[in-house]
Amino acid sequence: MSTDATNADQTYDLIVVGSGAGGMAAAITASIEGRSVLLVEKADRIGGSTAISGGAIWAPLNAQSGPAGHPDTFDNAWTYLQNTVGDAADPDMQRTYLQAGAGMVDYFEKNTQLKLAARTFSPDYYPDRPGAAMGGRSLDPLMFDGRLLGKHFAELRDPMPEFMVLGGMMVTMTDAKHLLAVTRSFTSWREGMKLVLRYFSDRVRGYHRGTRLVLGNALAARLFKTVLDRQIPYWLKSPMQSLITENGKVTGIKVLRGGRTQTLHARCGVVIATGGFPWNAELREKHYPTPTGPWSMSPKDNRGEGIQAALQAGAAMGTGHASAGFWAPVSVLKRPDGTELRYPHLVWDRAKPGLMAVNSAGKRFVNESTSYHEFVLGMYRSHQTVPTFPACLICDSDFMERWGMGLVLPGGRPREHLIRAGYLFKADSLTELAHALGMDAAGLQASAQRFNELAVAGVDTDFGKGSTAYNRYLGDADQTPNPCLGPLRTAPFYAVKVYAGDIGTAAGVRCNANAQALDAQDQPVEGLYVAGNDMHSVMGGQYPAPGITLGPALTFGWIAGRHAARRAVPAQ
Repeated sequence: MSTDATNADQTYDLIVVGSGAGGMAAAITASIEGRSVLLVEKADRIGGSTAISGGAIWAPLNAQSGPAGHPDTFDNAWTYLQNTVGDAADPDMQRTYLQAGAGMVDYFEKNTQLKLAARTFSPDYYPDRPGAAMGGRSLDPLMFDGRLLGKHFAELRDPMPEFMVLGGMMVTMTDAKHLLAVTRSFTSWREGMKLVLRYFSDRVRGYHRGTRLVLGNALAARLFKTVLDRQIPYWLKSPMQSLITENGKVTGIKVLRGGRTQTLHARCGVVIATGGFPWNAELREKHYPTPTGPWSMSPKDNRGEGIQAALQAGAAMGTGHASAGFWAPVSVLKRPDGTELRYPHLVWDRAKPGLMAVNSAGKRFVNESTSYHEFVLGMYRSHQTVPTFPACLICDSDFMERWGMGLVLPGGRPREHLIRAGYLFKADSLTELAHALGMDAAGLQASAQRFNELAVAGVDTDFGKGSTAYNRYLGDADQTPNPCLGPLRTAPFYAVKVYAGDIGTAAGVRCNANAQALDAQDQPVEGLYVAGNDMHSVMGGQYPAPGITLGPALTFGWIAGRHAARRAVPAQ
């Protein structure tokens, strides 16, 4: 089952291309259902986008919702989807997702290493809309001990370096708050010391990073552990070259492995789950709004080959989505060697009191504490009249010392290198800062004055920062009366430029409720299944809650694995 196997059987019941949540879910399910499976991965590590993600799974009606304090009903969840997704996605696919998601969670909890915990308080992203929930629908993977993977720990994709501390220690938002408060709270000191001691123990023992895995890395690791437990063979560094079709049916793949092309046959079909097309410039230009650029947080391996192979086999792209991507504001650091480091401004800094976002005219254009997806939509709306690419996040010295911003760490940590690199802008006055940014100084001054007035009043009547439960959830509970509003007063002032990045694509291959790829006439392409970001989004490019990419990826991967496993195997 190792990646070094060279004499593997060339015929399997199911072949799965891609090792993120959708791919591993399909492979594991088919294996549990009694089928032989091969998992094929282009990259040299397991985990795909899942391994570098936040790891949340949105699964309304799951069994933990009630015990978490948020009993749910189908009518409530359906009402919420209609008030957020609406007709941006096929209603049958939305209904299938709601009906199947809880069953998927139960199935994996019972049969695999995947263990999840529902959030007791985590508002849906539009909590003021009918049907929204304040918690229970989103689940997180439990922490996983990477040492349980043994030598295969090195085959798990590492999380993004900017989401680790001390060079390799993973932390959640709760962990980060404890680490920032170690000198102010005994509880935080105790929790912080546990984290640090565990991490240094791992490094002393020779691990290349910490083995306390959380977030999406824990999710990928738990699925990977199940792959290992079930002895499902997997091939790394093995990009698919094409699908094999016979009389309109998908019967296998051609894969490049060890420098030569191999032909693999699949009795029950092939699942495509290669992560969408965020790093395919041609597809991005075709489907994304303008301007667009190479600002994705997805792995650079995600170049759309799976989608393109499906189209060549007769499948069709979905239509009618609200957005072709799942957006996030991204800042970019250009390194001396010419490479770039991207940071997604998801949940840490934008909602905190004292941060203001402005366009090139120095004017606010959006609720800074809104969801990352909605923030970028605000950038596109603003750009129709005022250049807003890039937009700028502005803060003062007090904010920077307490919270940091993007790649800039709080607490007086070194930041001059980021200023020299052009990532961080610093000035003794807002006028000087505006000049450094090439921005209208009078506009920035007026915006800051207005922002400070709103902060004193505690109500953002202009854009509503801090006006919803979701906003306040990400703010500073110690800040009153509004946990998301604070002034810009203390020099020096700072700015970071952000671009319209994404965390994955929403446009993909059209599918039915069995995760079967459909052709232009809405007929299944026999033997071809699609999951994850290769599948046309069941959310239609809307982003109603945390975990709406991984939830469908797991659910439709599970559906694909079950459906394929129940197909009649051709006689030998």
